[in-house]
Amino acid sequence: MTDIHAITAGTLKVPGATLYHERRGSGPLLLLIPGGGADAGLYAAVAPGLAAAGYTVVSFDPRGHSRSPLDGPPAGQRVADWGDDAYRLLELHSPHEPAYVLGCSAGAVAALDLAARHPERLRRVVAHEPPLVEVLAEPAAYRALFAEVRTLLRARGAGAAMARLGEGLAADGGGDPEEDREEDRGPDREPDTLPPEVMEMAPRMHANQPGFLEHVLCPFTSYVPDVTALRRAAAVLVTAAGRDSRQQPALSGPARRLAELTGAAFAEFPGGHLGCTERPREFAARLLEVLAD
Repeated sequence: MTDIHAITAGTLKVPGATLYHERRGSGPLLLLIPGGGADAGLYAAVAPGLAAAGYTVVSFDPRGHSRSPLDGPPAGQRVADWGDDAYRLLELHSPHEPAYVLGCSAGAVAALDLAARHPERLRRVVAHEPPLVEVLAEPAAYRALFAEVRTLLRARGAGAAMARLGEGLAADGGGDPEEDREEDRGPDREPDTLPPEVMEMAPRMHANQPGFLEHVLCPFTSYVPDVTALRRAAAVLVTAAGRDSRQQPALSGPARRLAELTGAAFAEFPGGHLGCTERPREFAARLLEVLAD
């Protein structure tokens, strides 16, 4: 019987970087792509349940993050490189069978690039809250916010920049996000504290913040997806957003808009932008539903 908590770690040399990756479980491949600033630990609380459901669960540290060093000095990150990295991990862990993929935040942007260019390698791909503001009707305010955040990083450091980013996104939609959270409250509601296995990632994520803000935030949020190619991949594509993100159009809006543009399905998940860490048990259950649909 497979130990769902046993992790096999390895590295994969790719052009420009060396990727750290983790594997657990057995069955069809489910590749989990973290967002900018995060690493494989983002999914530490959901991975055991997904492995228990019969998947080989693989996650990794994106290039330039945590244990995945770049070959050279840090520079602007490219969505296509992250998509290529995901493709190479599919080839490594499931060379003969199509795979399932979940990407969150910047990882969802990479997942969309993967779906656009390699739909034949996918059984289903879930893009959870890709911050692709260029597909929205009025992206200019978001462009300005992200540029301001990067400027603030250079002037005052990552702490001030992250605070401004959080403030800008929280003020974005108006309304009271607590109203959306109320419908999720109940006796089975998970606590609002991060699981200890996710907290283990916190120091690494803190160290990743400057690189994320300088080299990932602006290029990924300004990326324009290949809508024509995604229409061809619509049968395997699901865009997703968290219930707690309804009042944040920069986070939930692109997923809803992409579903309209491509004909892909849209699914709502528990929690917000970091639902996989905020509500891991419920998030994993919802993901399993979406993958099986």
